[in-house]
Parts: sequence; structure tokens; C-alpha cells
Amino acid sequence: MSTQSESRDAGNNQLQTPEQNQEQGIPQKFSPGNVRRLGLTRKMRDRRDLKEDENPEEKARRHKEFELKPLYKELLYTITHKMGKPSFTEVFTDSQLHQYIKEAFTMTESEHRSLMEIVQNTEPPVHCLMTTVKEAKGILGKDVSGYSDPYCLLTIMEDEEEKRARRAKPKPSKSVVKDIASTNKIYETDIKKQTLNPIWNKTFVLEFGEIAGASFHLEMWDKDEDVSLTQKLEEFKTNFNSLRRMIKEAKKEKGTDDFLGRISLKLQDLHCTEDNWYNLEPRTETYPDRGQCHLNTKFIHKSRDGTLSAGCNAYTNYCGILQQFVHAYISNQQSSAPWKGALCGEAQTLLELYATQNDLSPFLQDLAKWVAYSKLYQSLEVDSSVLLQQLTSIEYHWHQQELPYQQKQELGDSLHGFLQHGLYLVSKYRDIFPPTPRATPKLRALLRILVQICKTQAFQKLNPAQFELHEEVCEAIQTGTQEWFSIKKGLHQPMTKDLSEIVSALSSLIREVEEDIKHNKDTWNKEFVSAVQVDAFTVVYQKFDSLLANEVRETISLMEGQMDKPLAKSLFPVYLSLQSIHKDKAFLQKRGLLELTNFHEDFREALPYWLNQAFSTTQDRVEKAVQVDQLQPLQSGAVPIKHSSSAVDLVACIQPICQLWEQLSWPDPEEAFMLMVKLTEDVCKIVVNYCHILKQRVRVLSENSDHGCAINMLCVVVNDLEYLRSVLSRLPTQLNWVGLRERTQNVIGESQFHNTLPLQLQQSQSILSREIRTALDTLGKQLNTDIETHVRSMSTRRRIPSKSSEDAATPLMHYLEQELQYMNENLVKENFDSLLTPLWNNSVKILHQVSIQHPQQEGLMVFCQRLLYTLQCLEQCFHAEGNGLPLNILHSGDEYKALKAHLTHNSLNTRELMEKFFEKKIMEQKVFSGEKYGAVTLLTSYRRSDQKLRVEVLNAVNLLPMDSNGFSDPFVQLCLEPNHIFPEVEPRCTQIKSCDLNPLFDEAFEFMVSLEQCKAPGACLMVTVLDHDTLVTDDFEGEAFLALKSIPGIAGSKQDGADGLNSQTDATPAQIRLPLMHPKPNDDSILRLLESRKGEREAQAFVKKRRQREKQSQEGIQPR
Repeated sequence: MSTQSESRDAGNNQLQTPEQNQEQGIPQKFSPGNVRRLGLTRKMRDRRDLKEDENPEEKARRHKEFELKPLYKELLYTITHKMGKPSFTEVFTDSQLHQYIKEAFTMTESEHRSLMEIVQNTEPPVHCLMTTVKEAKGILGKDVSGYSDPYCLLTIMEDEEEKRARRAKPKPSKSVVKDIASTNKIYETDIKKQTLNPIWNKTFVLEFGEIAGASFHLEMWDKDEDVSLTQKLEEFKTNFNSLRRMIKEAKKEKGTDDFLGRISLKLQDLHCTEDNWYNLEPRTETYPDRGQCHLNTKFIHKSRDGTLSAGCNAYTNYCGILQQFVHAYISNQQSSAPWKGALCGEAQTLLELYATQNDLSPFLQDLAKWVAYSKLYQSLEVDSSVLLQQLTSIEYHWHQQELPYQQKQELGDSLHGFLQHGLYLVSKYRDIFPPTPRATPKLRALLRILVQICKTQAFQKLNPAQFELHEEVCEAIQTGTQEWFSIKKGLHQPMTKDLSEIVSALSSLIREVEEDIKHNKDTWNKEFVSAVQVDAFTVVYQKFDSLLANEVRETISLMEGQMDKPLAKSLFPVYLSLQSIHKDKAFLQKRGLLELTNFHEDFREALPYWLNQAFSTTQDRVEKAVQVDQLQPLQSGAVPIKHSSSAVDLVACIQPICQLWEQLSWPDPEEAFMLMVKLTEDVCKIVVNYCHILKQRVRVLSENSDHGCAINMLCVVVNDLEYLRSVLSRLPTQLNWVGLRERTQNVIGESQFHNTLPLQLQQSQSILSREIRTALDTLGKQLNTDIETHVRSMSTRRRIPSKSSEDAATPLMHYLEQELQYMNENLVKENFDSLLTPLWNNSVKILHQVSIQHPQQEGLMVFCQRLLYTLQCLEQCFHAEGNGLPLNILHSGDEYKALKAHLTHNSLNTRELMEKFFEKKIMEQKVFSGEKYGAVTLLTSYRRSDQKLRVEVLNAVNLLPMDSNGFSDPFVQLCLEPNHIFPEVEPRCTQIKSCDLNPLFDEAFEFMVSLEQCKAPGACLMVTVLDHDTLVTDDFEGEAFLALKSIPGIAGSKQDGADGLNSQTDATPAQIRLPLMHPKPNDDSILRLLESRKGEREAQAFVKKRRQREKQSQEGIQPR
């Protein structure tokens, strides 16, 4: 029976259109053009039936008559003879479908009726159900081996035919196909041996009449062969479990096949195309689960009338219908969004019916969609996902099936045509895909489509010649860049040959190129790199580099020997644009020699004009700023701005000169250094000139102003100059001298660099400093005079006893507070501090002069006390709790130190001076080194328990020989000083050691003194070593001073109580070696001061005693 079937093997991958089913011998070869590059072989087919000079109305009429009407008739035919349910969810009636195609094809009612009449008079097609039996799974095992040998029987029966067949049978039949259907309508698959999961992939075309009442039947049987008894016994031996099945086989008639299951489907319930698994139904309920069978069904037309669209096959018609439906859908859309592949339900239904009836494979349908959509992309806005989806489908089908030769050629031409169109769009990407968020994704989508085309197996097979998309895209970008540049150059072509107009045109062209390079760098390049790995920025930059270099050279050559100020000014924007473009080379992925590398050389002649223009412009602005300046602080209040408007304007005017340096970015290091020298010199000139015209402005405004206003304006001027000095100090940073030094270190020496630029700045800053000092001196001159007046008024004899120190200093302090507060409010801190320093020094100088010019000794101490108090008040005033001058500055001057010592000593009484004297001696003892006059060793301690100071004189060493025999008769005298602290303590002396320069005394002495006495200022143990003489005064060997505070037991410790006493323990005695000293004659200022107090007996007695000791001293004797 299978030999009678009109079956087709689904395993055959050769796809054919329905009109080619009977054709044979189609040549399977590719286009001869494949031996060359794609772009040179394939040409777009220009199928035109109309002449170029044909009018539009005639052209539209012919298009409708010869292209649309045949397609329209095909659709009417499809609707008239439609079978099965479309897959679209909504069901459309014939009238709805007619109405839709009438609108889509713009047919009138009369045209529709006329064409409908033609279709109704055509021969109807033969209705067929193309069924592919693919496979089955889980079927019953009917053989003794547990498997089956399945095969399928298929047929279509209509109700009347089935009823007649059933009545002809004597008894009811359990099978339809085998027992009831006509033998010539039964189709049979081949037999699959010993399996429960058979695979057939067999296709059958089953004809039928009317779909109503017709049903499809499939029965699956197990084929049984005649076998011998011996073979059955062998099977029995090997499989005892098959006994039951063998018994059943014995009862069955020889050669009878076993029923495995059946499928019955009403045709009117089927869709146009179905691909499903169906359960195999049993005859009885004995084995309800009989497995499943996989079927693919499709309603097709056989012997379809070919006169409706003569000369066009079903595939071509499908393409035309699809394009017309898409055009109709897009024309009815109100939005301007890209078309995303959507069609209305009527269009989808008709396309499915037509493709199914004409047996168009999914591959051919996807191919038709690709061809149609790719053509639409060239005229309408189609979303890229639509094309990518079709490319993916074609790539999938390409591996599954093979296209007919004609469709292969069409696919190859379509892919090539789209590539050519896509590359054309790439060359015009600036105009078609502007750098906007909405347009640039479309460029990326186009590039992705081009990449996908080149990746497909279809393209590689149909166009096997070497085609590098990367190179083609680069070439398209270069071509487009060249065309774009030519167009822009034409738009900016100068109308005359005037050099200024030529330069202006070049400047406009370069600005457009600069903007285009920026867009390529920031926007377009990302799309090219991500999609096709093409660095579009590098391609474009290198192309523009060559084009601009030629343009600049040609333009500059016209100006040779004709440079002037206006021409140089017009060239500056050109230089800036080229500089900006040249800086973008840092973003190039591939570095090479660029023609614009040394473009600055063409502008050397214009450079001096640019510098002079910047200088003169800035100078004019500064002069105008000073002319309108009223020399008033810009802002007062919580955050005051103490300089005037011209200072701010000056900084703003200088800024363009600094910007000029950045704009020029002169590449040559040596020339850049000279350029920096010139710019720095210009800035310094402007600053110095500002000082001069600002002074002139002060004179003009001060002529009719009072003294207070003049002082205020002078303060503002000082602030302006200080503000300007701070601006100058920042100039090296603004001009990036450090970076310039790094660039020029190989061509400019270190000394040359630092002796040029910093020197210029230092000279300008010194001028500013001098002007500031002059102004501050003017402000401080009156202050110094008033301070001197107040200080000298304190020295009059008349006022000394009448006023206290506080009252005497009050007028001066009130005056200073008022004046300094005014200056602080009107001067910036730097200038205020600069004013304070000379004012302080001058105040100290005045006080010093007044202090040493006191005419009489009487009242000197009171006067010095008053001046010392004044000095202390001045310190507080000038220090201002840390807001004024630092204390180290106030105390650093030599004159201050001399004044402070003079006033301090003269302010003390006699006893206080004595205490200072001994404190001074104690300090001298501590720092005295060497034993030039010998030394004495003591063991000292203080017992707080009985308030006794114990001093043990151990020995003396290296004493001077005072007698004629070369020896001395030494003894040690111990005395507690100052005498007014220890009035009741008598001096103590050791025994005399005859003829000994290193005597050993070993004598102890105790002094009854209180702890308070020992801790008094200047309290010390004066140790005097004398040489005993009988007839004359004892000779002086030397003296030493030991501070009582340092003796153990007197110095406080952590164990001491709150009262500083600890009666429980006594301190351990400490041994100390004291070098002997000799006083320097007339060297002590305290003694001189005491000596000047003639009327004080105590002072004179102390001085007399010390002077006698100085006479005995050998410190002033010159060695022989």
C-alpha cells in the first residue's frame, strides 16, 4: 500500500516551492561572482517594468493592474477555499477578511466584485491533509520478546462513506481503517522492528472532499510474522515469563496483526497547521494506556488554479502579500515609532492560510519576511529586532533544510543588498544617526544587524569571497568623513579672496570639525566599538588630521609676509581649535605620526601680536577699573572685604593672561619658557603700573577730603596692595611653573630658570612691599608721635607722686586701644600686623629713651615701676590675647631686653636687688666650668625635725699659692646670704691648715634656720676660701655659692605633707664639689645700681663689701 501513497520523506532536506515539486535537475551551484569580493560581484537587481519617463498615475495604474490584482485574486481564492482554524486567537469571518484586503490593496467595490467573480469561476483545488507521522512512545509490547513491530495505517473518511462501509460489514468492526476504509485510500508507514518507541518521519498527502463531516483516522498495529514451532520453543526456554503471551498467540489465527491503538480527529476541529502528541485510544478498557503518537498535520491545496497570478510562484506571491500588508499596517499607524513587526489579526490569518494552503515551509516564510523587511528598512523605519529575529530564524533553518537554487540566489542578493545599504548608512552616520539619545541606539542596532549577517552560515556559503566587515566599516567611515568635510568646506567657502575672510572661513570649518571629533569621541565611537570593534574615533581623527593639515598649510602660505594685528587676531580662534583637536590625540588607540603634530610652527609669526593684544587689553581694563574706584571697602559686616573694587577687577583682568598660557600650550619647551618669561613680565608690569595709578587716584580723592577720610582711603590702598601681593604669590601655581620646569629641564638650566622667572616676581613683590611699608609708615607716623607725647608726660616730676602707675598709663592705653581698633577694622590682618611691629618697636624705643633720661636719682624707682607697668600694658595691648603680635616677636628685640632689665632692676628696692644679685651668682656657679682657682667639697643636708642646716666641709683642692713659700694657709668661711634674710646667723670658719694647697678639713657646722628662710629668693650658702695672714689682711683664694633650695631636706618631695614638713625621716646628706670663682671687677649692673643709691646705708655697705672682694679678685689681672 505504501507504494500507492503520495508520500514524501521528511528527512530529505531539499526544500522546494510547490510549483517546483515536479521539477528535476536544478543546478546546485553558487553564483560565479563568488570568486571575487562581495562588493564587486553582486549587483542589486533592478527589476523595472516601467519606463523612467512614465507619469505617476500611469505607473500606479500598471502597478495595481499587474502586481496588486493578481495577489488580490490569490487572497480571494485562499479565503474561498480556506480549511482549518488559524492559530490567531480571534476568528474572522469571510466578509471581515474581504473588507480587510479590500482596504489593504485599495480596491474599489466594483473591482472587488469583478475579481471575486473571476475567482468563483476558477477550478477549485483538491483539498488535502498533509500528515507527517513522526514517532511514537510508550506503545504496548505484543510480541513474546516484550516488544512490538509497529506500523501505522492512515485514511480520511467522510460520514456517508463511513456509514456505507459499516453497513456492508456483517458484524460491527473494531477497526476503522483496516476493516471499513477503502483499500485505495489507506496509507501505510513502514514497519519498525522490535521497539516500543518507533520513529518514522513519514509524510503523506491525504485527499478529501468536503471538510465538514470528514475525519482523520490512524491505527497502529503490531506486525506478526509466521514462525516455526522450534523458534517458539526457543523463545519459551529463554523467557519463561512469555508463557502467557505464547498461549494467547496459539489461540490467535496465524498471521493476524495485533492492534496497538488508534487516533481519530475531525478535520473541522483541526488548525491549519498542528504539531501535537496524541494518545493512542484502545478498543476496550483492557489496556487503556497505550502510549502516544507524534503527528504534524497541515491543510494544503493540490492542483490549485495557476491562472490567478500567472508566472509567479507561491513564494513570490507570499512576499508581495506580506509587503502590502506591512505597508498598509504602517500607513494606518498614528505614532512615529519604528515598526516592530506587528500585523493586525486579519493579516496574520491570511498569511497563515496562504502559506499553509501552498505548503510554504517555515524556512521560505522566514526568508520572505527577511526579504520584505530588509527592503522596508531602506524606506521606512523598522525596528532592528524585527530583522535580527528573521536572521536568527534563517540561520536556524539553514542547518535543517536546503533552499531551492532560486531562493538561494534571492537570499544572497538580499543579504548583500542590505550590507551595501547598511554601509552606505554608516558612511552617512552623522546625518542619519545624530548624537542624540534617540538616534545613537539605531546606529548600534544597524551595526549589530551587519555583524549578524556576516556571521550567518547563509552569507558565508552564498558569498564565500573574503569579506571583512571591520575593513568595510572603516572604509565607509573614511569615505563618509571625506564627503562630510568636502560638504562643510563648500558651505564655508569665502566669498572673496580677502585674507581675513579666508581665515574666518577656515576657523568656522575647523570649529565644525572640532565639534564632530567631540561627538565621535563621546558618542559614536562607543557604538562602533561595542558593535563591530571599530575605533571610529581613531579613523575619523586620522582622516581629519590629514585634511586639516592641508587646509591650514594652504591658508597660512597665503599670509606669508602680510601678518598684521587684525589678521593675527583672526588666526587666534583657528589656533585654539587646532589646539583642542590636537589634545584629543591622547584618546587615540593607535598612535602614529600625525600631520598636525607641529601645527604651532605655522603661527609663530602671529604669536607676538597675540601677546601684545592681551597686554594692552588688560592694561586698558585696569586703568578703567581704577578710574571708577572710590577706594571704599567692598563689604563690611560679619565677613568684611577690606580691599576696593579695583583690586578685584585687576585680578579678573590678569586672569585672561594666565588663561592665554593654558590656551597656547606651546609645545616647544624652549619657546614655551620664553613665552612664560614674557607673560610673567607683562603681569608684573601691569601690577607695578597699578600701584602708580592707584597712588594718583588717592591724591585726587584726598584733595577735598578730611583727615579721617584720607586715612581711611590710605588703609584701603594698603589692603589693595596686600591683596595684590597675595595674588602675585599664587602666580607660579596658576601658570604651573613646576610643570614648565619639568618640560624644560633638558634645554633650560636650573640657574637660568630660577634667575629669570622668580626674579621677575620678586622684583614686583619688593615694589609692592615698599609701597605698603611707605603707606604704613605714613599711618604710623602720627601714632608714634602721640605715643611719645603720652610717655614723656609720665616722666614729669610733678606727676610722679600725684598719680599711681595705673592712672599714669591710662591715657596712653585708651589712645592706643582706640587707634588700634580703628586700624584693625580698616586693615587686613597682614597689614595690621605689619603696622603693629614698627609701632611696638618704636614704643619700646621711646620708653627706653625716657627711662635712661631721668634727670635725678630721687624717685627713679617709682618712675621705673611706672614705666615697667606701662610696658606690661603695652605688651598686653599689642598681643591682644593671641590676636595681635606673638609674644616671641614682642620679646625678641635687643632694645626690649635692655629696657626690661633696666626697668626691672630699677623698680626693685635694695633688698630685692641683693636677692637678684645672689640669684645671679647661683646661676653663674651652675654654669661655671673648670677649677682654675681650685674647688671645695661639702657634705650638706637639712633636718626639718629640728630645723638645722648641717654643712660639713670635707676638703679643698688645687688652691692658689698665696705665700712667698709657694704655699697657703687656707681656711673656709661659711656665710648664709642675703644678710637681711639671715640677720641672726653668724658666719662660721674652719681651722687654718698651714702650708697646704689641698687641705683636708673634715669639719661640720650647724645653722639654726627655718625652712621658709631657706626657700627665700636668693637664699644661698656663700663659701669663701681665704689664706690666713698674721700681719696683713687675709688673701682671697676664691668663693662659691650653693643655693639652699638644692640641699637635701629643703627641696620638696612627694613624701612631704601638705605643710611641706616630714618629721619622721631626715634627708640623706649630699656631697657636692664647688669650683671656686673670682668676681669680675665692675662687671655687675646690680652693684652699679645699688652703688647709685647714695642715700641708702644698707646698699652702700653691701656694695663696699663686694667692691673689696673685686679688688682681691685675680679675674681682671693679665697674666705676665
